[in-house]
Amino acid sequence: MAIMITDECINCGACEPECPNTAIYEGGMEWTWAGGTDLKEVEMEDGTVVDANEPQEPISDEFYYIVSGKCTECTGFHEEPQCAAVCPVDCCVDDPDYRETQEELEAKKEWLHV
Repeated sequence: MAIMITDECINCGACEPECPNTAIYEGGMEWTWAGGTDLKEVEMEDGTVVDANEPQEPISDEFYYIVSGKCTECTGFHEEPQCAAVCPVDCCVDDPDYRETQEELEAKKEWLHV
């Protein structure tokens, strides 16, 4: 399961530097698959392939956000999600829309960091 940032976020930015996958971005900022990963290109669900350096639209314009496709809950790096550990308002929580097993999280980590 990926982590998400709720709308209770106070935009302190404590979470962003803690993410080993660079999956956390400031509200309104574009993101890339390549940022913080070894990816060169990504095959999307519809089968299209995108350059991993191609800027993607922000998921939130209001507060920090986590790209679920890059979030591994810190699997392979730390014992617990670091964003949740450092968040002063406890707004980094499990994302109910992205449930993943430990094996899936490990595979995603390997995919991101070939």
